[in-house]
Amino acid sequence: MTDINQILGKLLGSNLAGGFAGGLAGGLASNVLTSKSGRKMGKNALKMGGVAAVGALAYAAYQRYAAGNEKPSGVLNVPRSEAPLPPPPPDSAFLPPEGDTAGRETLGLTLVRAMIAAARADGRLDAQESQAIFQRIASLELPPDDQALLVKEMGRPVDMDAIVNSATSPEVAAEIYIASLLAVDVDTPAEQSYLAMLAARLNLDPDLVAELHRQVAAQTTGGA
Repeated sequence: MTDINQILGKLLGSNLAGGFAGGLAGGLASNVLTSKSGRKMGKNALKMGGVAAVGALAYAAYQRYAAGNEKPSGVLNVPRSEAPLPPPPPDSAFLPPEGDTAGRETLGLTLVRAMIAAARADGRLDAQESQAIFQRIASLELPPDDQALLVKEMGRPVDMDAIVNSATSPEVAAEIYIASLLAVDVDTPAEQSYLAMLAARLNLDPDLVAELHRQVAAQTTGGA
């Protein structure tokens, strides 16, 4: 049996998704996989689990947005925080109810697919890159079923319509954007264009997008 929450947590805590981006961008050689990384969440944030951690980031950003706090002019030089994030309220739309295992698995799979789509936004996958990526997937030391699912998802064509249509509420839309943002460093025009397109398709307010960037910058480290 697969555990989407565990798969998502491994991706969020390993910089692996950014490695996908580094190797895929423009069909670059697979050794680029070792030099490009995405954002990495701290252990404290991940203690609540992968799905809940993404929900907590989105919830914190949404709170600031809803409160009308002064919005930053950019996302650079934001102090990083290891303080534990408060989980979303149990009755909010950020997470399915505690007992809704199927709902949480569905949301987790959507977030994994959003991360993969963002990482693959600027490239194609050849045989050499596939082998390197699969080796890095193996390095996560996931159980066989989880590893097989992640390999399968990496091989699927990106379906943007399905990802966008999975945003059944503004809260889930924010989580999809957060997951996508966590997969890249946003240091290329292609990544910036992809995120702008995604925000538009998810109907996210620019002020909320700024808060999502700020929250991710405060709770993660970025690769170079």
